[in-house]
Amino acid sequence: MTRKPIISGNWKMNLNHFEAIQTVQKLSYQLTKEDYAAVDVSVHPPFTDLRSVQTVLDVDEIPIKLGAQHCHQDEKGAFTGEISPAFLAKLSVKYVIVGHSERRELFGETDEIVSKKIDAILKQEMTPIICCGETLQEREAGETESKVLTQIRSALTKRNADVVSALVVAYEPIWAIGTGLTATSQDAQAVIGAIRAEIADLAGADAAAAVRIQYGGSVKSSNIAELMAMPDIDGALVGGASLETEEFAKIVQFRNVRS
Repeated sequence: MTRKPIISGNWKMNLNHFEAIQTVQKLSYQLTKEDYAAVDVSVHPPFTDLRSVQTVLDVDEIPIKLGAQHCHQDEKGAFTGEISPAFLAKLSVKYVIVGHSERRELFGETDEIVSKKIDAILKQEMTPIICCGETLQEREAGETESKVLTQIRSALTKRNADVVSALVVAYEPIWAIGTGLTATSQDAQAVIGAIRAEIADLAGADAAAAVRIQYGGSVKSSNIAELMAMPDIDGALVGGASLETEEFAKIVQFRNVRS
């Protein structure tokens, strides 16, 4: 089965809404119809930028998909500072990152909370990008697969195979996020291959063959082609490099330098 790659730019807490407008416009100038045909591209601005970016994408008919970085698991309520998935859906958000390591490590999101957020995102007919990954300590202790596959089981157990098929999973080793360190393509493939095998056990071979799995962790134009050459890697969740439009465009255009 051929899976269309998906390259997602996670802007994190960067760019005000004026800067966001300029960034998405500059990115659109550097991408072509052929790029969009070959790769799904999403950008995930801060919440305060979403309406501005949505307007630019709609008015200029830019085929970049709008994403969010986070949401609450409830549709409404007394949750000061939180954002409902229903609000995101009204802004034509297509993808929502859930369970990012920074949310887990800094804000205490548990596997249970992540599972509830997946439910809430799916209810609004958006696609979750489900993150999983291990710390350096866990990796050095030989606990990578145990940690990652536990997260996958919590997120996907008892989900319908058709639902699982349409999801996006992002493997992001925590030790490689924003550090300049990157798992080798072989290391990333080994873990992502294990994730796909686990999904096959949970939801069946067809779902495992269809689900798209990204790699995240210091992805750059200089390493994306090697990562994308691996059989089970279907894209990238890009952090800092997504803020530089020329660099991010080169990442989207990885096939141009692929050997």
